[in-house]
Parts: sequence; C-alpha cells; structure tokens
Amino acid sequence: MPAVRHAAVQGLFYPSAQRELREQVEALLRDGAGEDLKAHPRPKLLIAPHAGYVYSGPVAASAYALLQRPDATPIRRVVLLGPAHRVWVNGLAAPEAGAFQTPLGRVPIDREMLDRIADLPQVIRSDRAHAQEHSLEVHLPFLQAALGDFTLVPLVVGDTDGAAVAEVLERLWGGDETLIVISSDLSHYLPYAKAKLADEATVQRILDFDARLTPHEACGSEAINGALLAARRHGLNPRLLDLRNSGDTAGDHDRVVGYSAIAFEA
Repeated sequence: MPAVRHAAVQGLFYPSAQRELREQVEALLRDGAGEDLKAHPRPKLLIAPHAGYVYSGPVAASAYALLQRPDATPIRRVVLLGPAHRVWVNGLAAPEAGAFQTPLGRVPIDREMLDRIADLPQVIRSDRAHAQEHSLEVHLPFLQAALGDFTLVPLVVGDTDGAAVAEVLERLWGGDETLIVISSDLSHYLPYAKAKLADEATVQRILDFDARLTPHEACGSEAINGALLAARRHGLNPRLLDLRNSGDTAGDHDRVVGYSAIAFEA
C-alpha cells in the first residue's frame, strides 16, 4: 500500500485540531468572498501565498473563495506547484506517496497524471522533497474546504527553468475539471515601504506575462515563470485579487514578507 505523506506543519502554519482548522479556513473564505462570483469566469490557474495563516491566510483566501461556484463544472483535480525550501531538488519532484494527509482528511495522489509526466527528464520522484515542505501543504486545507473531494498532482519545484515547468504544465493542463495552483510568496525581509514598491513591481511583471522572475522577487519564481508561459499560450487573462505583506496582516514593519493572490481566467 502506498505511503501517506503526513502533515508536517500543522500546529505551526495552521491549527492541528480538525474543528479549529475548518472553522478558521471557512471564516477566511467567507471574508475573502468580497465580490459577485458570477462577475468573472472561474479561474483556471491561481497564484497564492504559502506562509502561516495568520500572515498570508487572508490573501490566499481571496483566491480560493473564487472556487466556490456550484454553477460551474466541478474541479476534480488540482495540479499544485511550490518551491523547494528544505531539500535541494534537481527539476520538479513528484511524490511516491499515494495520499497527502491534513487534519481535514486525506487527498489522494493522481497517479495517472503523474504517469503522464514520468518520462520527462526534469521530473523526478522523491518523497524526501515533500516530507517537510510547507509550500504545498498549507494550500491543502483551503482546497479541501473549497472543493471537497479532488485528486492532487503535487510537484516541488527546484533547480529548473520556466520552459521546463511549462512543458510539465502542458501535459497536466486538462479541462475545466483541472485547477492549477502556483504557490509563491514575494519579497522577503525588506522594510515595509521598500517591500511594497518591490512587490508592486513584481506583480505588474506577472500581469504583463514577464516570465523572467528571479527568486529574489518571488520564492516560487520558476513555477510562476512556467505558469506564465503556459497561461499565455492558452489565452488566459490575469487579474490581481490581493497584494499585501506581513506588515499589513500580523507582523511588524521592519522586515516583512510579501503576498499576492492572482487569478488567471479564460
């Protein structure tokens, strides 16, 4: 029986108790639903942050609130890409595990979709790359609350480039049943005023499809670069949902981390 990747940052980045976690996520989603959902198409691709919920949760929720559309085709699969923080990865790392666990339950891994990219030289298999990685895990409770049941294609993005990421995304693109999520924070540890200027410039480059971001600008830069190449090829339109930093949510202004939520719609 395939192994289960158990939650590594519950109790740190988000609550470990099921009821407390569900209540917090549902409250964030309610607060994030600040517009008429029918005013825009449901996004095909999202960029959302991955810090502790007290810091980036409200920003992430502005993206995930858009998924709660009973009038749309159900999302059955989520392709989730996030940067490697704990383990050096050569390319993109898929797990061997058969499911990811959070306090809200297990999410099955979509083995069929992982098989579609198994022959690509930039794709490796590594449970070690996923074991302690928070950049994917923190999105799962939001997805579980917003979508219910779905399968997961989780990829930790390491030493690679945007073109290699875009090649993977093309094979996983799917139709309306497939959502793509790119996990990334923006600038790290700049003073508040400098961070605002830097993050505004970075977000404008994303909105302009400039696929030349660096890790200095966004920790998930290569995943974003690949997503921009793929999104442009598929004719998606980006829309900024929220742009803040930890000084706006729960931290001081001396050294902040930037967060954005961006939706890409057909």
